[in-house]
Amino acid sequence: MSELSLGTVELGLEYGIAAAGVRLKPDESHAAKVLHEAIDLGINLLDTARAYGDAEEVIGRALLGRRKDVVIVSKIAASPQDPSRVCRSVQESLAALQTDYVDVMMIHCGVDALPDEETAGELVRLRDSGAIRFVGASVYGERAALAAIDSGWCDCMEIAYSILDRRPEKRILARAAEENVGILARSVLLKGALTRRLYTLPADFTPLRLAVERLLEVTQATIEMLPELAYRYVLMQEPLNSALVGSAEIAELRACAAYAEKGALPAGMVERIQDLEGPDERWLNPGLWPST
Repeated sequence: MSELSLGTVELGLEYGIAAAGVRLKPDESHAAKVLHEAIDLGINLLDTARAYGDAEEVIGRALLGRRKDVVIVSKIAASPQDPSRVCRSVQESLAALQTDYVDVMMIHCGVDALPDEETAGELVRLRDSGAIRFVGASVYGERAALAAIDSGWCDCMEIAYSILDRRPEKRILARAAEENVGILARSVLLKGALTRRLYTLPADFTPLRLAVERLLEVTQATIEMLPELAYRYVLMQEPLNSALVGSAEIAELRACAAYAEKGALPAGMVERIQDLEGPDERWLNPGLWPST
């Protein structure tokens, strides 16, 4: 897979931090342009989910004829009480994506939820039948990540990881390398907070704003440089396989591709970043944020 991936939640839902009056979800014509531009930039992994509105349908219609150019990661809700629902959900994804297989199907775990063996078992059966190629989990937090790594069935995993949320560096990355579990990083820009959009957030986000400003101070960077710092920091970590770019803007895709080409940050800057204490956990998970 390419070191950058395209996250498609913004193609299927109103998602992210928007300026007043701005509609985040693009129309389908623009979404198709974003998908093709990503592929043309060398991005070959698309991350989606049943829960991302009509993102799977948009991808399916846009990429007719280009299926072999991409690795598709999708996700399903856990269904431990009704494993048959897993098969139905996978079939719905296949129909929406207009394909006969999905490269990676992940259990879409909620906050504090562990990937369950019943859902995983059904995904393994579907992997054996050829409907999916690899099985994984999209998780929150160290406990769920380590449970997935140690499960024996998890081929790859999606985790939140950013220049502010460096918690995976403590144990998760090393354990994944030991067990040969692939890692896909999401929330690299923390839902847009690691961009100029930070200053569109309301006053009760002050702790997050202060954490970003401390980061800018130690790196001697400006707010305009922040997305570059964020991507270059995450991309230099091992054994990360790919980092998601969650954007519906072609200019942002091109900028991220340019960041990736610059390579690792200077060692001294990395040391200063890693010496910083991160914000409280509630600011590292957008699901726990006050309403924006």
